Formats: sequence, C-alpha cells, structure tokens
Amino acid sequence: MKPPSLLVVDDDSAFRQVMADELSRLGYETSTASTGEEAIERVEVLEPEVVLLDLRLPGIGGLETLKAILAAAASTEVIMFTGHGSIDTAIESIRIGACDYVVKPCPLDELQVRIQRAIERRSLRQRTKILERGLTPPDLSNSFVGDSPEFRRLLNLIDRVAPSESTVLIIGETGVGKERVAKLIHARSPRRSRPFVVVECAALQESLLQSELFGHERGAFTGADRAKPGLFEVANGGTIFLDEIGEVSPATQTKLLRVLDTSTFRHVGSTREIRVDVRILAATNRDVSVLVRQGLFREDLFYRLSTITVEIPPLRARGDDVSLLAQHFATMLNERFGSNKRISEAALQLLRQHSWPGNVRELLHVVEAALVLCEGSQVLPDHLPASLRNTKTTPATAVSEASRQLTLQEVELAHIRMALEASKGHRGNAAKILGISERNLYRKLREYGLCD
Repeated sequence: MKPPSLLVVDDDSAFRQVMADELSRLGYETSTASTGEEAIERVEVLEPEVVLLDLRLPGIGGLETLKAILAAAASTEVIMFTGHGSIDTAIESIRIGACDYVVKPCPLDELQVRIQRAIERRSLRQRTKILERGLTPPDLSNSFVGDSPEFRRLLNLIDRVAPSESTVLIIGETGVGKERVAKLIHARSPRRSRPFVVVECAALQESLLQSELFGHERGAFTGADRAKPGLFEVANGGTIFLDEIGEVSPATQTKLLRVLDTSTFRHVGSTREIRVDVRILAATNRDVSVLVRQGLFREDLFYRLSTITVEIPPLRARGDDVSLLAQHFATMLNERFGSNKRISEAALQLLRQHSWPGNVRELLHVVEAALVLCEGSQVLPDHLPASLRNTKTTPATAVSEASRQLTLQEVELAHIRMALEASKGHRGNAAKILGISERNLYRKLREYGLCD
C-alpha cells in the first residue's frame, strides 16, 4: 500500500531537512519546499495528502499560501507550524480551512498523532463526497407504478411527509418496497442533495452494528487498528435509513434514543460528544407494538421513531396494480436485455390470481425469470413458475381463491417452506429467494419451530 504523502514547507533549511528525514523514517513519503510559491507549485504537481506549513514564510506568507493550497487541492489537509507569539494567527488559519496547528518545537510523537488525525479527516471527507454522489438517490416517482386507491393514498402521504424534518417509521410486509419509499421521502425533502445512508440492522452483529452506526476509536476493541467514522457522521446533513429496526438489540436501542433526543453520540471507545444533523427514517416488517409489549423494544424509542407512520399496502391489496407493475417490469427488463417481449393476457390473469406473499420483489423476480425463459415474443403461462400455474399446490393462490381464511402467518410459513424446498434446504439461498437477510430468516425459522 502506498505510504501517506506529506509536504513540509519551512524556510529554515535545517528544521525542514530534519523534519523530512524523521517523517520519512516513520514511513511517510515526504517532500519539501522552502517558500510559499514553491509549496503551491509542488501541491499542484504532487497533490500531497497533508501539508505541514509554516506561518512565517518569505514572499507569500503562510495564510496566503494556505488559501492558494486549498484552492489548488481541496482534498489536501494542512497543519500549520507556528511560534508561541502567533497563536491568534494560527487560529485564523483554522477559520480559513487548516485542519490543525502545532507550536514549534513540537515533539515528533505528538506531530505524528496530528498527521494521522489529518489523514483520517481527509479520508472521511473523501468518503462523504463519494457517498453524497453515490448515495443521493434521484426522485424515484417514475418507478412508483400503480393506480389503486391504496397506492394513491400512499403517494399522497409521502408528499405530505417528505418536506418535514419528522422521524418516519415505514411499516409493511417483506418485499413491499420500504427502502424505495424511504428514498422517495428523502428525494422530495430539503435534504435531497445530501447523503442517503442505508443501514441493514438485521444483517450486522451487535458489536459491528454499533461500530458501523457510531464509529470507533483506535484500540476500542480487538482489530480496531485505526479510528473509523460512523454512518451517522457520513449521513450528516442528510438522511439515515435504519432498515429492519425491529431486530436491534436493547443496548443499541438506548444509543439510538440518545441520538434522537440530543442529536449527539460517541464513538465506541470514546468520551467525546459528536453532534450531527441527520433525519432518521426507520422500517420494519414486524409489529413493533407487539415487541414493546413483549419487552423486546423500548417504548420510548418506539414513540420517537413513529412520530409519523407510513404503512405500505401489500401487493394483494392493490387490485389491478399487479398488471401495471408486471408490464412496467417487462418494459424495464426489455431495455436491460435488449429484447422486445410482452406478457400475454393469459399470463397476466395468472399473475392477478396470485396473492404475492413476497409482494413487489417477488413479482419482479417472477417477471424477470419469465422473460429469460421466454424464447418467443410473448410470455405465456408456461413461462411462469409452477407455483403460479398449479392452484392446488400454491398456498398463495389458495388464499386468493378458496382459502381466504388462512392467516398472514400461515401464508408466510408456506412461502418460507417453498423457498427452502426450492433451495434444497440452503438457508442462504432461501433468504435470497425471500428477499430477507439470513439472520431474519433464521429468526422466522425459530418462531415457526423449523430450526434443526
């Protein structure tokens, strides 16, 4: 791995050379400059990660050099060297954009700590910029397809909720599109140009989840060889989406409540308070009120998260939206595959009869598989899964026709069994079919007594 690059700028040749030699010995890639003009030229060519810049320079002074460096290489961090009589000027350099200052003479071990902190700050800023570009979703309204009254009510609620700063709890069955609704809320909010950060709460172990959410200090636990910012810091100014919030442990619930109440938190292994400006959206497919009664979820956190509740209707309750969505998915997949296939009316009829326990996600997978299997220009019933064509063996179809009295839990259990059968008992593959995490599947298997 390439060592961190430094530029030492000082007009004292002896100090400059000794500092460069010592920093090189510590493993840094070090270059030097004796004037502000030379420093600016080197920064433009070398783009060092950190510049150690003396405040007192001949020609262009330290503050003017600082401004020119930041203009030429915005990602470069600058640490100012100053004497005891120039503290006020050093503080002014912080206001301009320097990340730190040290008073000469500075012990080498202290300087190394300041340099490492600057490198980590630079890494955080770069990571944040990448996330701002890559995790800021566009307005996804064109992909929200449906015309049923239930779906129109959902979109109307999103339009009212999005511009606010309120915390929102999004509830709905697996596969209804909770993350997409969260992205649409963010995209229509004043925070739309800032990061949208997704946290899969059920996919992470307890200690790892806290480290991801709140960050950690170097040495906070075994393997923490460097400090790491948390996702709340990455989402600062934007939105954080806590998916499957019902899976979070009581210890993490306590810390989340503190963030909601005070907008502050601490890195794991630190006592320093960090303040952030983050809107929190959360989602779950579980009945959190039941978890509260069971003592598995904090009542005060539930009330804070559910300031506004957005309930997404299951696909089976959306009438002919199934046909509209299937045709929309076919159009989207045709563009991806470079094909021109359409779904026949007979196939659409079978799709409408299915009750879709896996909801929109399941429908998308079915349409994709049908287009791949279809060799002609039209998707026929034979291209659909046997579970949709064989009403006698399909629990979901039985619900939509003769067995309306089946509970949602019974439908879910039947769908889990079908996924396990299709994956020959492989839990990881079954979880992928169901569109849930393996941890979440294991919890459901325990609930239904299907564990070994």
